[in-house]
This record gives sequence, structure tokens and C-alpha cells, in this order.
Amino acid sequence: MTIKTATQRAAVGTRARQAQDSRDRILKAAVKVFAQRGYDGGRIERISSLAKTYDRMIYYYFGSKEKLFVEVLETIYLQLNEAEQKLEGELDAADPVRALSQLIDFVWHYYLEHPEFVAILTSENMSQGKHARKSVRLRDISSYALSVLDGILSRGKAAGLFRPDAGARDVYMVIASLGYFYNSNHHTLSAFLGEPMMSPAAVSHWRDVMQQTVLRAVAVPGSIPDAPPAPARPSGKPARKRSTTTRSAMAG
Repeated sequence: MTIKTATQRAAVGTRARQAQDSRDRILKAAVKVFAQRGYDGGRIERISSLAKTYDRMIYYYFGSKEKLFVEVLETIYLQLNEAEQKLEGELDAADPVRALSQLIDFVWHYYLEHPEFVAILTSENMSQGKHARKSVRLRDISSYALSVLDGILSRGKAAGLFRPDAGARDVYMVIASLGYFYNSNHHTLSAFLGEPMMSPAAVSHWRDVMQQTVLRAVAVPGSIPDAPPAPARPSGKPARKRSTTTRSAMAG
């Protein structure tokens, strides 16, 4: 390889990294803006300003605002998958009850610590999922989450602990709905019930409710005692203060 060729390849590599960095900045900014403003209120100018780039670069990399939003949806789900992949190595393979408890705990804290995830999904549900339906990747992304849960349930069924008809899709829906509804509606719930729904005590209590509800739903009657508390979170970090505005809405 000549010096000229090596220099040319290095330049191409540098440009590719710079392009990827710019694209990543735009995506990160778009997640923040769409979480705060929703799809309709998420202006391209605001995203480009936050990403420290130009409007035309957003169109260059993503083609349109709609395509950018679709990729934002895919990105937040991929980030959830990546976090779940890290968890999978820590799941108690020998104890399916504990493993399911760990998974429930993970989902609950993920929603608490990622209000942008809840806010963007709320916005998309208000749009009747029209952007999500245009993604060709979401089905593949969701299959991983279901496969982790299916593995836990299969081990529990083999041990005679979980009901034979407990399906991964249904159990996933129960876990997601219990966690998502609480987080997406905590403002109105606090006003309606007259309770501070995001106080440490309330958050801890609902986590216990989720544990008990899911484990009782899947367990063979009499096979396991009341749901044990999930293990302490490794990071020991408190839930992040919410900086985004979520819109109260029923979610599915």
C-alpha cells in the first residue's frame, strides 16, 4: 500500500466517523425534543439547534421528520434491549421465580429512569401508532424481549412452578401495562387519588404490587410462597428526576 493510498483510506475513515458522530448527535437530540414536545411539536429547527448542526443535515441523514421519528422509536426500543441483554447475564438461571422477579424489577426501574421512553411511546399512541407501523425493525426488536421472558417461563414450567398456559406475550403485556400506565399517568393519578404517586414510598409500594400480581398470575397454586422482594439494584441509584413532560393517556 502506498503512502497516498493509506492517507486516502484514513481520510475516508475520519469522514465516516464524523458522519456517524453527527448522526448520533441528531438522534440523541431528537429523542429529547420528541419526548418533550411529541411528534407534532418536535420541530426540526429545535432538533438541529440542540444537535449543533443544520436542518439540511437532518434531511441528509434521515430523509424526513417522519423517518427520523421512526428511527427514534427504533432507537429507544434498542436501548431497552441492550439494557435487557446486560440483565440476562445476571438472571438466576437455577431459580425461575427469582429470575422473573429480577425481570419485573428491571422493567419497573427502566420506566422510572427513562421518562423519555414513556413520553415518546405516549406520543406515538396518541398518533395511533402510525409511525411505529412504518418500522421494519420493531418486530425483530420485540422478539428478543419475548425470548428472554419465554426462557424464564419455560424453566418455571419444567420445574412445575409456573402454569403450562402462561405465555410470554401475555405476561409481557401484564408487566409492561402495570409499569407503563403508572409512569405515563402519575400526574393525573396524583391529582385524582390525592396521593404523591412518585414519592419513594409510593414507587416502592407499586413495585411490590407488580411483583405480587405477576407472580401470582403465572404460578401454579401452592407451588411458591408469596412473591419475595426482588434483589437490590446493582447500581443503587435512585430513580432519575423527571425532566420531560409526559402526556397522560391510556397506553397499550
